[in-house]
Amino acid sequence: MAVVTGASSGIGAATARRLAAAGYRVVLTARREDRIEALAKEITEAGGSATAYRLDVTDRAAVDEFATAFKTIGVLVNNAGGALGADPVATGDPQDWRTMYETNVLGTLNVTQALLPKLEASGDGTVVVVSSTAAHSTYEGGGGYVAAKHGAHVLAETLRLEIVGKPVRVIEIAPGMVKTDEFALTRFGGDREKAAKVYEGVAEPLTADDVADTITWAVTRPSHVNVDLLVLRPRAQASNTKIHREQR
Repeated sequence: MAVVTGASSGIGAATARRLAAAGYRVVLTARREDRIEALAKEITEAGGSATAYRLDVTDRAAVDEFATAFKTIGVLVNNAGGALGADPVATGDPQDWRTMYETNVLGTLNVTQALLPKLEASGDGTVVVVSSTAAHSTYEGGGGYVAAKHGAHVLAETLRLEIVGKPVRVIEIAPGMVKTDEFALTRFGGDREKAAKVYEGVAEPLTADDVADTITWAVTRPSHVNVDLLVLRPRAQASNTKIHREQR
């Protein structure tokens, strides 16, 4: 069984599809119940096994209640997160920073703490933290998101140290530029023009399915193999600030 947070769209939805195709029973969680119910139906009709469960990962009481539904689980994919705004530190909105921290870090903490005993009980558990290249280097206008993703990276790295010797792996997947329907649009408050500029001139940004394929590969390695950290970027992106954009 694999639990995927933030499964209503983008990387989360693609990961749920990939894991179901690999033979996992997937539990889809997100706040948008209609989205995950539709995805569960799609997966089931394709011959897989999926269940939708509406969940806000920042609501600890709800997360704890969710965890009572399971005796054991094999995989937890902490994907819920996101970015808000691109203002400099001097003028950034503290509420945006707080929301990003609560979703990317505390949300991951909540679900991981609640399900860790179930992962350990399986005898062969895997925790995946979907961070970002923003978890490993900074860029202008990204202070709040970078801080949050650095927090997610530290959470994964510390957890791995603390549970070594137990039958649970901790994997961090750190994607660079991924073009999805919602990430940049949400970041810029629905401004489609600003969102489009993020990917302007980039021939082939990563897709949600590229990242989902990578997550599924890491999860399905032999039990003794731990992919501690895997960074993936499109070929056109050398770093967070060095991107090849084709001239039109």
